[in-house]
Amino acid sequence: MDVQRMLAVAVEEARAGLAEGGIPIGAALFDEHGELLGRGRNRRVQDGDPSMHAETAAFRAAGRMRGYRRTTMVTTLSPCWYCSGLVRQFGIGRVVVGEARTFSGGHDWLAEHGVQVTVLDDPGCVRMMTDFVAARPELWFEDIGE
Repeated sequence: MDVQRMLAVAVEEARAGLAEGGIPIGAALFDEHGELLGRGRNRRVQDGDPSMHAETAAFRAAGRMRGYRRTTMVTTLSPCWYCSGLVRQFGIGRVVVGEARTFSGGHDWLAEHGVQVTVLDDPGCVRMMTDFVAARPELWFEDIGE
């Protein structure tokens, strides 16, 4: 699978969220052949819904499936505990993380529980979040619960 192509989908979602005045985190769910199943962005600001994280939005957009073991969740930022729980609950087999420098969520925990995790440390993802945290610290800390 071309992880850079998949990450580009998540980055596009993150940029769209930022342009809407939201938090620039994007995600996408792909099948075992790299076909896009669903994509989404953090919409907690836009929708006034604290549970609308990027991974949640991508998962919802993918719709119902018999199983998720062979799917890959690609996210621009290390998944928080809420989104890590979603991955575990539904048995998503692989997670690709754009970056974990600005926030290190539950990706190590996922790996300890059999999820294949790849952290890309993508400079563009790091820059997008670093710039956002510097510009909107109050919104960032609200999002991560601090």
